[in-house]
Amino acid sequence: MPTISFFYGILIKMFFNDHDPAHFHAEYAEFKATIHIEKLEIIEGCLPRRALELVLDWAELHKNELIEDWHLCKTKQRPYKIEPLK
Repeated sequence: MPTISFFYGILIKMFFNDHDPAHFHAEYAEFKATIHIEKLEIIEGCLPRRALELVLDWAELHKNELIEDWHLCKTKQRPYKIEPLK
């Protein structure tokens, strides 16, 4: 599972050939969550409130890039790195 971004201790990853809907995985310490790209909401798992806010702010800024990476992963191609939240 490629890591596409990393900021404030949060890893953002996508699986190759993953199931729909379009989503990414966020990991922070022992917490893990699957985030729906279009709706910007948790599908599965949980993150602490502040980490979730950072992830959602980042995802909103990079939604088009996330969708592009999703399509690359669906076809087993390596996704692009996405600029971290600063």
